[in-house]
Amino acid sequence: MLDLQPHYAVAAHYDELYDAAGAPRPHYAKVAASLARIDRDEILARVQAINTALLQRGVTFTVYADSAGTERVFPFDIIPRIITPSEWSRIERGIQQRVRAINAFLYDVYHSERILREGRIPREMVYSSKNYNREMIDVDVPRDVYIHVSGIDLIRDEQGEFLVLEDNCRTPSGISYVLENRDVLKRGFSDLFRNYAVCPVDDYPSRLLDVLRYVAPPGSAQPSVVVLTPGIYNSAYFEHTLLARRMGIELVEARDLIVVDNSVFLKTTRGLERVDVIYRRVDDDYLDPLYFMPDSSLGVTGLMDAYRAGNVTIANAIGAGVGDDKAIYRFVPEMIRFYLDEEPLLRNVPTYDCTEPAQLQHVLANLDKLVVKNTNASGGYGMLMGPYATVEERERFRETVIAAPRDFIAQPVVQISSSPTLVDGSMVARRVDLRPFALYGRSVEVPPAALTRVALREGSLVVNSSQGGGSKDTWVLQS
Repeated sequence: MLDLQPHYAVAAHYDELYDAAGAPRPHYAKVAASLARIDRDEILARVQAINTALLQRGVTFTVYADSAGTERVFPFDIIPRIITPSEWSRIERGIQQRVRAINAFLYDVYHSERILREGRIPREMVYSSKNYNREMIDVDVPRDVYIHVSGIDLIRDEQGEFLVLEDNCRTPSGISYVLENRDVLKRGFSDLFRNYAVCPVDDYPSRLLDVLRYVAPPGSAQPSVVVLTPGIYNSAYFEHTLLARRMGIELVEARDLIVVDNSVFLKTTRGLERVDVIYRRVDDDYLDPLYFMPDSSLGVTGLMDAYRAGNVTIANAIGAGVGDDKAIYRFVPEMIRFYLDEEPLLRNVPTYDCTEPAQLQHVLANLDKLVVKNTNASGGYGMLMGPYATVEERERFRETVIAAPRDFIAQPVVQISSSPTLVDGSMVARRVDLRPFALYGRSVEVPPAALTRVALREGSLVVNSSQGGGSKDTWVLQS
């Protein structure tokens, strides 16, 4: 039998499955009992079958920094992350509030700039963002929706409270792992689902398609939607193919599209077919060589003209990235108060702004206690985990921060929650986060399809797949 009891001090930080006394939390008790009834060798055999299935399906990601070989199977852990109805209700309402406020901010900074004129956010903070796109000034996007799909990263702190770690408003990925995780866990460990009413996740693609059709340009009776991918070498290519297949729409690359008279068309054997909505998984800089990077082979010449003319919807909107700039993150609670006249339902992690001299000095004096993040990096790259870094690493980061303070923020180390995880045949504690996905069409919806990422390296607080992380199936329980 697998020993399911925790071999660590659960009182040191919040554990998802066990309480401070080492007993399973009530909503986990039946899962723990089901696992305890399965022989250890049987569990390991089922895990091997799951890993084989994931490999055959091509559930992979790419590690660009690894010259030895970039393609990896995304590790999957069999112990699910369970969210109670009351927890999910708070998460759902908090994310809806946050997405509405960020979307209002995006409309504002590309139009009247009220929040800047009133001094609630410094102008230079927005204008200096590498994701602020001046080509979008005074451009009206369909339905005034900029962030059709967002992924809001949450962590649970030592007291068990969910905090927002960061916002992802450009091309958030990970939903494919949510869909695959549920499928393989049901096939491999169907007995875990007994006596649980778990919200389904497999309707996410249809809900996404409804949103994309809703935001089509006016006059599109039956909107044509495509997924635009950079191609097979992109880290999330598996996700692009899965979503296109599940939505029943075309997966296209730039060479498959052409702009004629400010309208976008798909090249087919039957001739040109109009495209109304592009769910793009290509970054802004590569979308149109006429406006952005002139040597981009991933973009469509003239796409920006068609977009500005209102003849095609691009989801997420060009320029939406200023809404998830890590330097802008600390102002989201102020956005909520300014645009919605509400208090934030989900708190931010305390954040130091390195552009402010006093805060910069505090950061430089406490590099051994803080997490320092590059405001333009993602995937766990460009980050200093101060308490775990060497003196040399901290000194190199000090020089980099001093040279470009706008490019960095700092936060205290949060001892994020852990969950028992199967590693090399044994149950061990590993840290986890949570990425719910929000869809913005007629309103902001937060489907109960969230990604739990787990840091598989012992002692690590970094859950990103590119840094050795994996994932778990996330169960949102029905009320």
